[in-house]
Amino acid sequence: MPHWVWNPDGWLHKLGALDFAGGIVVHTSAGFAALAVAIAVGKRIGFKRGEATEVNNVPLTALGAALLWFGWFGFNAGSALSASPLAVGAFVVTNTAAAAAGLTWLALSWVQNGRPSALALVTGAVCGLATITPASGFVGPISSIAIGVLGGLGTYLMVLLRTKWIQIDDTLDVWAAHGIGGLIGVLLTGVFAEKVINSVGANGLLFGNPGQLLVQILAVGATAAYSFVFTFLLLKLLSIMGLGVTSKEGAVGLDTVSAEKPS
Repeated sequence: MPHWVWNPDGWLHKLGALDFAGGIVVHTSAGFAALAVAIAVGKRIGFKRGEATEVNNVPLTALGAALLWFGWFGFNAGSALSASPLAVGAFVVTNTAAAAAGLTWLALSWVQNGRPSALALVTGAVCGLATITPASGFVGPISSIAIGVLGGLGTYLMVLLRTKWIQIDDTLDVWAAHGIGGLIGVLLTGVFAEKVINSVGANGLLFGNPGQLLVQILAVGATAAYSFVFTFLLLKLLSIMGLGVTSKEGAVGLDTVSAEKPS
């Protein structure tokens, strides 16, 4: 994937696909690989469609999200490869999009459940970080607000879909949060990108270049298909050794089973 997108000889690079910090390479590819894993490995014992997994500790979840948010500046702004105006711009839009997506999740969860949720806020922020990643070096602050809101809306609906209506046990919602967030971000890069932000990039749909959106659609579609299909095939080959735990181990609990096994 890095060769496809970032190497001068990569076929997506030659087509002009834009991915500043890994929306295609990291989030879309990992998200759709996670979907393949969830399908191939199957559901845990006791998994029921429509029942969301409750977090064990909300304060620690919030702390983890804060550390993740801080670390995200490293690879988004750091992808400028220098202390430059481009790095500053990537830093600003990363923070702005994460905040916009977090507030979007908070509002949607509040409407759905009748109360505000700290978990929704931090989950939405992480989804916003995934969404802005491919666009972070190509868009301005106003565009990043739109990307955060749209990314928050799209990922929230996908988490809701996964939880309520389909039988996929993806506990951390890697597909719905990272995969769909990355996918949305890649597509919106083709809408909001501006050469005035990054001369190495290209203008998007809103700035007179509708062809860029078509390139982004092709890039993200090829990535999702490649990652899902080959991950699924590899897991099927490995399934002869067993992919999941036994029913007994699942019932007893993995912490207990791991503690009982000799190191």
